[in-house]
Amino acid sequence: MAPLPPHSVNNAIYSALGERWYDAYDDPVALLRAESTFRTPWIATSIDRAFRGRAVRVLDVGCGAGFLANALVKHGHDVTGIDASEESLAVAARHDETRSVRYAMGDAARLPFPDASFDVVCAMDFLEHVEDPAAVVAEAARVLGAGGLFFFHTFNRNWLAWLVVIKGVEWFVKNTPPDLHVLRLFLKPEEVRAMCDAHDLIVSELHGFEPVIASTAFWRLLATGTVPGDFAFRFTGSTRIAYTGLAAKLDARRNDG
Repeated sequence: MAPLPPHSVNNAIYSALGERWYDAYDDPVALLRAESTFRTPWIATSIDRAFRGRAVRVLDVGCGAGFLANALVKHGHDVTGIDASEESLAVAARHDETRSVRYAMGDAARLPFPDASFDVVCAMDFLEHVEDPAAVVAEAARVLGAGGLFFFHTFNRNWLAWLVVIKGVEWFVKNTPPDLHVLRLFLKPEEVRAMCDAHDLIVSELHGFEPVIASTAFWRLLATGTVPGDFAFRFTGSTRIAYTGLAAKLDARRNDG
């Protein structure tokens, strides 16, 4: 008897969201918006600190409907967003108030860009949606110039993350589709760190990430199945559920010297 195919994540759901990317609260996409609302200022500040306030070339891999890309372009950066969903990219472009983000379809494991063509690459809430995250990290490193920054966010692979990220969302958030996430694609922090190390990406920051439980918004979500507009996330010292990281690309010439 042939072995069963591996349980796959349902990435097709993002193409069907349309304006719900930005408007829906009775859907787990509202959690993505809340995550981005918290993380984006940290990313923008980290970029400003590393590059002393100058505008840089940013690639947002798996950009979805442009939450991060459309925010970073307002900071004056030269932003490109790439995604496999034409429908999501159309939503992203409509919500780009500057009309200056370059959105394109593409494969994150085969980026259509030359070596060292970006100063910053972001892969937020994305590595757990692909079968070969190591290839994505390798491509991020390839298109980064020396000293460039790689930002990532993903989920840890353990029973607690399964309970909170998969079952908790299924139980308590309305309209959660089947296979929004699958546990086998979650990544332990040491696995992502090893992927980065293999391509001269040195992880300098790793923050645990979790919802703010001590808030009325959290309890309103549990009671209603909708995500309140003031639902919030925070960094924490524990990476047991989810984590956000920052890595910098080494200068190969410096290593050779």
